[in-house]
Amino acid sequence: MSSNLVSPEVQGNSGQSQSSINILDVVKYLIGHWKWFLLSIVCFAAIYYYQFAKSPFIYQSSQTVIIKTPMNTPVTARISRTNDAYNSINVASEILQLKSKELMRQTVESTAANVSYSVIRGLRHVELYKESPIEVSFPGIESDVNRAFSIVLKNLKEAVLYFPNNEGEKKEMKVSLGDTVATPIGNLMILARAEFSEGYLNEEIFIHRRPISETAAQFMGSLSIKQMEDDASLLRVIIEDQHPQRAADLITEMVEVYNRLSLEDKNQIAVNTANFIRDRLQIIESELSSVESDIQALRTRNQGVDVSSVGQVYFSDSRQYQMERTKIETDVKLAQMMREYLNDSDKQNELIPNNTGLVEANVEEQINEYNKNLLRRNRLIEGSSPANPVVQDLNSALEAMKSNISRAIDNAIVGLRVKSRNLEAEESAARGKAMQLPKQQRVMLSVERQQKVKEELYLYLLNKREENAINQAMTQNNIRVIDPATVSSAPIYPNKFRKVALGAAIGFVIPAVILLALAMLDTEVRNRKDIETVIATPLLCEIPFISRKGKDGEDLLVKATGRDPLTEAFRILGTNIGFMTSEGMAPKVLTLTSFTVGVGKTFTSLNLSKTLSFLDKKVIVVDLDLRKGTLSNRIGLTQTKGISHYLADTSITLDQIVYENFENGNVDYIPLGAIAPNPIGLLLSKRLDNLILELKQTYDYIIVDSVPLGIVADSTIVDRISDLTLFVIRAGKMDRRQLPEIEKIDLQKRLSNLAVVLNGVEFGSRRYGYGYGYGYGYGYGQEIGRNVQNKFLSRIKRFFKRQ
Repeated sequence: MSSNLVSPEVQGNSGQSQSSINILDVVKYLIGHWKWFLLSIVCFAAIYYYQFAKSPFIYQSSQTVIIKTPMNTPVTARISRTNDAYNSINVASEILQLKSKELMRQTVESTAANVSYSVIRGLRHVELYKESPIEVSFPGIESDVNRAFSIVLKNLKEAVLYFPNNEGEKKEMKVSLGDTVATPIGNLMILARAEFSEGYLNEEIFIHRRPISETAAQFMGSLSIKQMEDDASLLRVIIEDQHPQRAADLITEMVEVYNRLSLEDKNQIAVNTANFIRDRLQIIESELSSVESDIQALRTRNQGVDVSSVGQVYFSDSRQYQMERTKIETDVKLAQMMREYLNDSDKQNELIPNNTGLVEANVEEQINEYNKNLLRRNRLIEGSSPANPVVQDLNSALEAMKSNISRAIDNAIVGLRVKSRNLEAEESAARGKAMQLPKQQRVMLSVERQQKVKEELYLYLLNKREENAINQAMTQNNIRVIDPATVSSAPIYPNKFRKVALGAAIGFVIPAVILLALAMLDTEVRNRKDIETVIATPLLCEIPFISRKGKDGEDLLVKATGRDPLTEAFRILGTNIGFMTSEGMAPKVLTLTSFTVGVGKTFTSLNLSKTLSFLDKKVIVVDLDLRKGTLSNRIGLTQTKGISHYLADTSITLDQIVYENFENGNVDYIPLGAIAPNPIGLLLSKRLDNLILELKQTYDYIIVDSVPLGIVADSTIVDRISDLTLFVIRAGKMDRRQLPEIEKIDLQKRLSNLAVVLNGVEFGSRRYGYGYGYGYGYGYGQEIGRNVQNKFLSRIKRFFKRQ
């Protein structure tokens, strides 16, 4: 991190300082750029407020429902065992089905939620829904076609339609309400609602009909279903929409559509069972009629004699065997019917009739499980495709289950036939005693037995038909509403405070990040801290940045009684110069140099000399920049004799080149004179040393404005006459990586009694650093302000220490 944002902590063995971040200084640095923060915060807050003003309001509607399960359904509501199977529900499955696209598509279609009516209020579109004064239908236009236009009602009978074209212009068309009109986007019928409000007259209403699938996808994104407890059947269904009533209607209609579809699924089993029983009854009724006709014919041939009564004595023992055998034959017949139904290729994908009593209980349980999985597969195919891996897995499971059911039925038939053969043997043994009965008696017994089997089967199927009808009528809805859908009166989005606060926060963060990044990347010398944390060469003074010039563009800005920061800075510089003694002697010859031009050497020379003169010191300023003569140009002494003439011509005396009290000041000047062609030779002249010795006898301070160091050799040559070298650095014009070069020059004694002057420092909180203010002690009001500031800073320091 840049040293602008760090402070010295400890001094290492190598002499390099270890630094850490000073949070208080960072805060002061950022506060110094409060104008940028204010501008950024205002701009971003305005942008986000504009977004708030344009964003449509979003409302939330919720409804609490309960999923019916055998655990929460009253026992009295379940008449038969089969009804348990119809109403067996899994909560997780119900939630997934409520989130299906097909369910939402049917809900949108039944509520016409894909047609939007809106008006502009301020900058935002406001959804009207059923508050719209008109209702638009689109006869002949497919549901997956997007249509958009606007309408302006002129009165209760007429309106003007506007259709946008490819050029962004609107095409106008006058229509009559209640008529079907042909428009550029298809046939439209516009009807006025019963609650028509004249407040919408001459106001543009925007109508947008989106494809049902697209609208369903949008509402799917705003739909959420939450289980209120992990082990509870209570669900909270939530939908967010631009109109609260539409959101409530969507939830209500979605639950109704879901219950209707679930009832249809459940009734498919009952319908298939009813069809199966009806077909069996028709077959058995025909067979029973044929058997009864045979009995009638036999009795007619026997002339009315009851053969069975004649042989009743002989066959009393076999009655019991006959009854048992008859029951087994009935079961075999019914099982064969079920096997024929399973093997029927036309009914491979239909539900298997259940709870008919035709097979054993374990087979009926397998049939029940098969029907559940078949219904689940059919629902998955509707929502996806037969290629779905889950559908493929279910197909495999269904084939295996159907195979198991078929084998179970075959096994049941084999067992029944074994029992039948055993009973037949017993019956034959008992019937052997009656072999002497007439042939007619045996025939009659056989026909009566067939009649009994057909009759029992017929009555059994009639009973099952009624039971199936009752179960179908008693099938319940899967979902029951606990709390109806609420209509919200306040929008949940957008929130003005949050929007503006977010914009303000972004407006604060962005300039902070930029300023901190600039500070981290800034390698220029900015203040006292940048110098003192790098080099040990003494820093005598920080001269504040002054953007103005004196009258007529002059550089002399210090005043004898001035309290401004610049005057105070030069007073401090003048005082500190007195402490820079060499061999116990206060410096008299002050030489100003730098690394580059334009750092303010001449400005410093002029104002320092003026400041010293205010202390009743006799001061002379010598322009030893023999190559440019900047100081002479600044004070307007360019066409006169000067130091170059004196060094080159021994006939010229000191009095001829000294300009006393120039411009009514207590400062004398020795200008450049003429630009010298051989400055090195003149500076090496003994006359320069003699000149300085002679000036020391007359003046308290001799200020020498020299050339930059390193560009030419002049500064090093002039150093022999100097008691104190002031190295001028311009804030923001020098890289901190050059500072060690100054210390190296000091250690190598290339310049005499070297000290640093930092010029052009931006004080206050705009720049991070130590900062030494000026103008203290000049008034009670300033003292009070300073006390308040000190208390504020001390509290901040204590806060960060606690952190």
